[in-house]
Amino acid sequence: MNSQPGRGVQQQAKPPLSEAAKASRTKTFALFRMFLVSVLGALFVYQLDVSYLWLSTVLTAASLALGISLLVRAIRLKESKLVLVGTISGLVMAVVMVPLLVTAMVFFNQVRDYQGCMGRALTDRATNACVTQFQNFLPTKVG
Repeated sequence: MNSQPGRGVQQQAKPPLSEAAKASRTKTFALFRMFLVSVLGALFVYQLDVSYLWLSTVLTAASLALGISLLVRAIRLKESKLVLVGTISGLVMAVVMVPLLVTAMVFFNQVRDYQGCMGRALTDRATNACVTQFQNFLPTKVG
């Protein structure tokens, strides 16, 4: 038992990490930071302007590649739970980005015109006209 009064559970100290384990953990956290930057960057760039769609696509592809390698690394090496949960969450966001990017690519001209119209719209009436114009471009029936 622990010699300190009031503590019923004995705490066991974890053995110190070896140099290889420290290097592995450092590499995992560096990959995790790059993964987070690529996922968040893809989301933010996607919201900026459709002209930067290529950059958002590159960042999404990078985040998918980094996320999969990081997920394998975190499971295989039993790294931090935070890294595992963060990687899974980021991969979900990256997978959601794929259909958004494909849709924006298919309707590139319409989205560009809509963004330009919204940038020039100063009143509610002009904003509503932009929305109506954009809705008229979109297909109403699928199939």
